Amino acid sequence: MTIDLNCDMGELEDAVHEAALMEHITQANIACGGHAGDEATMERTVRLALERKIRIGAHPGYPDRANFGRIEMALTAAEIERTVWEQIERLDVVVRRLGGTTVHVKPHGALYNVAVRNQEVARAIGLGVARWNRNVLLFGLAGASMLDVWRSMGLAAAGEGFADRRYEPDGSLRSRQFPDALITDPKEAAAQALRLARSGTVKTICVHGDTPGAVAILQACREALPYQ
Repeated sequence: MTIDLNCDMGELEDAVHEAALMEHITQANIACGGHAGDEATMERTVRLALERKIRIGAHPGYPDRANFGRIEMALTAAEIERTVWEQIERLDVVVRRLGGTTVHVKPHGALYNVAVRNQEVARAIGLGVARWNRNVLLFGLAGASMLDVWRSMGLAAAGEGFADRRYEPDGSLRSRQFPDALITDPKEAAAQALRLARSGTVKTICVHGDTPGAVAILQACREALPYQ
């Protein structure tokens, strides 16, 4: 079994930090102008990924840069479909121009978390992706109904786990409103990554690029996971 390590990229101004993150991942989810990112950051991040042969994915979120896409917006299903499609297309133009291929899509922040519990939102995301390209992989929370929604639409979906986030008993992610929502100790994060990998439900594991100590966490996870 292969377990990938992914990281949300193209969200920070610190290019040196993002390059360091890239040394430990197999998949890069690149912000495409909704919650963060512009043509310059997309090009910089895509170039880093291509140089390191890291698989490239789009990371669309609520179009709310002020709140970094981490607060739910009152968008209709049609509006969600359109912004997801527009954001992916915006990134893909850059990827294709640089000779790469966009191979997966991972929703960001609040859009991701709302889709975990709201099948209408999950379907709207799926429609946005399908409008662009039906033959890509979507990342969604392992065990959540969002994966079933996408698969019922004929889309490929992969269960995702989080090394740097704590979980609630029902399998959802603990809200960032709580001070213990993040795991910042590399050993603890690596142990969680290994548990998730052994669960059999997870195909890819995320560490957020803006988590304190993210580079050390990714390095510890990579060393702990025997499946890469």
